[in-house]
Amino acid sequence: MRQVFHEQGILFGYRHPQSSATACVLSLFQMTNETLNIWTHLLPFWFFAWRFVTVLYVTDIQNDSYSWPLLVYMGTSCVYPLASSCAHTFSSMSRNARHICYFLDYGAVNLFGLGSAIAYSAYTFPDALVHTTFHDYYVTLAVLNTIISTGLSCYSRLGLAAGEAGSFAPGEELYQAGRNIFSSRRKSMLWGMALPSQSRLSFCLFLFPGESAQNEATLYHQKHTAITLLASFFYSAHLPERLAPGRFDYIGHSHQLFHVCVILATHVQMEAILLDKTLRQEWLLVNSRPLSFPQIAGAILLCLVFSLGNIIYFSAALYRIPEPELHKKET
Repeated sequence: MRQVFHEQGILFGYRHPQSSATACVLSLFQMTNETLNIWTHLLPFWFFAWRFVTVLYVTDIQNDSYSWPLLVYMGTSCVYPLASSCAHTFSSMSRNARHICYFLDYGAVNLFGLGSAIAYSAYTFPDALVHTTFHDYYVTLAVLNTIISTGLSCYSRLGLAAGEAGSFAPGEELYQAGRNIFSSRRKSMLWGMALPSQSRLSFCLFLFPGESAQNEATLYHQKHTAITLLASFFYSAHLPERLAPGRFDYIGHSHQLFHVCVILATHVQMEAILLDKTLRQEWLLVNSRPLSFPQIAGAILLCLVFSLGNIIYFSAALYRIPEPELHKKET
């Protein structure tokens, strides 16, 4: 088994590293070490899609501009679990296919981060921060974060691919840089998802920013932060399989636990945002400047263009790694 397909502490249950697309789909109904990784995001995708469609059905999309950020958030909450389940499904087709699948996965996760930021900006910002420079540029910063984070995530994976292939002289430096960035990304990606909630809680609980932000949603924000930090721990620690290699290959390894925590965090976050949107509506409509359609659409389109550009660029770079060196490395 080549290193690119091997996970720390997971000894058995790997699929063939050159599976066909049909074999990958059929593996959903076979017990491999990826089966629960797929289903723990595929089933929640349908749940979030059902909630999204339900909100769409009761919303006057053309005239209810106050609900636009919520629709963007709920749409992106459907994208990332679908992209993740597809990435885990088709990642065993080839070495390059595996990397490209996770390039797309990184893009979807970061797009969800932007959707969350748009919803936080519209409904969750504490009273004391509304109309501040930070609030005015919050979505802009989220756009930059999405673009840069997607690029760095893809770069780190390209570094791993180049280092494992040993394909060119600078490969080792790129590989080591990739390992460092990849390790940092594992920890920082989940921290980044928690920071908006942590920021809100800090202002709400310690600086008392205003009554409109003190509502039932606060408890949900606390739960979201706690679950997100737990997900970050599982994602970076490789526990429990690191302590007992081979014992958690099929059920109970860290990536499955990470998936479950992320879905629970998203569910709790969604409840918090829905509560903030409803309970703070009167105050926000009077005191806050709503995001316009050009602002929301521009942010999403800008991230899609640059993130897809990053993914295409790094995907093409994978195929510039000379194949003869790959074969030599395998032997």
